Amino acid sequence: SGVGVGPDCMTAYQSLKLGKKIKYIIFTLNKDNTEIVVEKQSESHNYEDFLADLPENEPRWAIYDFEYEKEGAGKRNKITFFSWSPDDSKIKQKMLFASSKDALRRSLVGVAAEIQGTDYSEVAYESVLDKVSRGA
Repeated sequence: SGVGVGPDCMTAYQSLKLGKKIKYIIFTLNKDNTEIVVEKQSESHNYEDFLADLPENEPRWAIYDFEYEKEGAGKRNKITFFSWSPDDSKIKQKMLFASSKDALRRSLVGVAAEIQGTDYSEVAYESVLDKVSRGA
């Protein structure tokens, strides 16, 4: 789809990467479905807050600065990209988000892990930790 990535997406991402103040960013499509925009930025370190910002029945993308302890190696950080497409989303919306994902994903340089979620169990802390730490 000819969807563009809004400049605010890159600004928010750079600030998450470099400033380390922002913990996560939620991205969505604008009302006309022509551009990817930032819906929310948060400094909350509570993973439950992040999950609460993923709507139950609408797709979103997100970047989360995932921090975890690696046994014997101390704290690690992995910038993680989330494709959130719940089963209850409208088909048209799912397709639009699926076809627009690559534009966003390509513009976010330095992402270390990617998570696909269709329900909350797939984006639960433990299952994300499992996927993210495996590659470390």
